[in-house]
Amino acid sequence: MLFVAWLVDYADRLVINLVLPSFGEEFGLGRGQQGLVVSAFFLSYALCQIPGGWLADRFGARRVICWALLAWSLFTALTGFAWSFAALLVMRFAFGAAEGVFPPASMKALVERTVPEERMGANGLIMSSNAIAAVVTPLAVAPLIAVFGWRSAFFSTAALGVAVYVAVRLWLPAPLPRAADGSPAEGFPADGSPAAAHGVRGLRGLREILRVGVLWRFALMMFGYNVIVWGLTTWMPSYLTEERGVPLSSAGALMAIPALGAAAATILGGRIADRLGGHHRKVIVPGMTVAGLFLLLMAFSDSLTGFAVFGTLAVFSGSLGYMPLFAVPLRGLAPGHVGVGSAVIVFGGQVAGMVAPPVMGFLADAISFRAAFAFLVLGAAVAVLMALLTPQDADSFRAVAGSLGEASDRSASTSTSTEELS
Repeated sequence: MLFVAWLVDYADRLVINLVLPSFGEEFGLGRGQQGLVVSAFFLSYALCQIPGGWLADRFGARRVICWALLAWSLFTALTGFAWSFAALLVMRFAFGAAEGVFPPASMKALVERTVPEERMGANGLIMSSNAIAAVVTPLAVAPLIAVFGWRSAFFSTAALGVAVYVAVRLWLPAPLPRAADGSPAEGFPADGSPAAAHGVRGLRGLREILRVGVLWRFALMMFGYNVIVWGLTTWMPSYLTEERGVPLSSAGALMAIPALGAAAATILGGRIADRLGGHHRKVIVPGMTVAGLFLLLMAFSDSLTGFAVFGTLAVFSGSLGYMPLFAVPLRGLAPGHVGVGSAVIVFGGQVAGMVAPPVMGFLADAISFRAAFAFLVLGAAVAVLMALLTPQDADSFRAVAGSLGEASDRSASTSTSTEELS
């Protein structure tokens, strides 16, 4: 169910990139303004990450996931009724706020339903939904836009979101009370009830978490990775159609190639992270270094084939580090702090979504798309630097994270989780 929810979450986000040329022409928008429409989503999406984690820790992951699905489906549909640049900004901002509470709630739901030894492999499978959505969305939506116009893309994905809400409401499994061997699962007391369902209580507890510097270093690592992801996904459709003269349907097929590579790399990276037990530096430093080199080759490639091949290799190399990035925090955080802690990390990625699209749009207008794509190398450099400056295993993380890594069931009551009361 989490895989399907993430699939729709990501598809709803990607639709805007496919319709940028269409509504840009309809409303007379330059590339910089088009980038601002994309950034309006990421601004609210980023701002709602940490509140979303607090809500998940306070009210339960399942409840917050359902709220988010309904709300973002509503604003996706309303985007299809936008009548001006200002209306697009407002709708995308509201849509971002609704989607922003979902990732930390999803992360918490995953932690509650898996044992630590299998967690990153499971998360890798779930997060591969992003890459699969990047494959499916252009192939499905591009013909729809060609026949019915850009607004139809938002109406169709909104309807899909409502259907997934019903599915999650009915079929999301309950949290695991015990590990597979019959012993209490990590973070659960001996009677099997979830501990610390309300791990972060009040603003004081939230402030304490936000002061933990190591989380922000992981957030900067996520920022670097997502500069690449959101820079490419935002501007590749426009580049292929406007600069290379590729029809939108064919551009969708070309975009599916690196997305397939990202899906494979995400799953593989999750398995590597489980096997290494952390030690993300061993994956991220070489992976992002290679990704940076391929991004430069992609940016300066004169042929469409070279652009596609180098772009695919860059995405594959960078995506190998996506799951290892989360391995140490998810193993080191106490269960009651997973929602907010993971939200801090994801927040870094969404700041990248605010920065990369408009910066690349203005670079494309002022200089060229070549300069815009070369900008992505900075993201790889940031990720490498932060990988070198972060703890490499759960014990080292707990040593610097303080109370965030302490077993939260020491002080928590053993009352039934609110997760199943929603």
